[in-house]
Amino acid sequence: MPKGEPNKKYTAEFKQKVIEDMRENNLSYKETQRKYGLPNRRVQDWERIYLSYGPEGFYEERRGRSSKGRPPKFFPQAEEDLLAEVQRLRAENDYLKKLNALVLAEERQNKRYK
Repeated sequence: MPKGEPNKKYTAEFKQKVIEDMRENNLSYKETQRKYGLPNRRVQDWERIYLSYGPEGFYEERRGRSSKGRPPKFFPQAEEDLLAEVQRLRAENDYLKKLNALVLAEERQNKRYK
């Protein structure tokens, strides 16, 4: 693709037609690229999507990073349960900190009077 020329967008129907034509007529990648005037590697990418997801794969958006490194999303109920548990644990932690401070203060006061 010449420099300065924008990437061309292809419809899902066109991609499906190209891959099915290539497979029906036993065309190579280069022959298919020449026949349809496509840039290098475009046909290989389309065939990979076609073989992995079927023709419906062309209708899905594939831009951006994949979510391989991200933690999985929780179900709404599980997320609510986790938030409730976090709030309960924070309250418990605050209570124990205050209790510890009261015990230390009482011990200090008892030491003064001995």
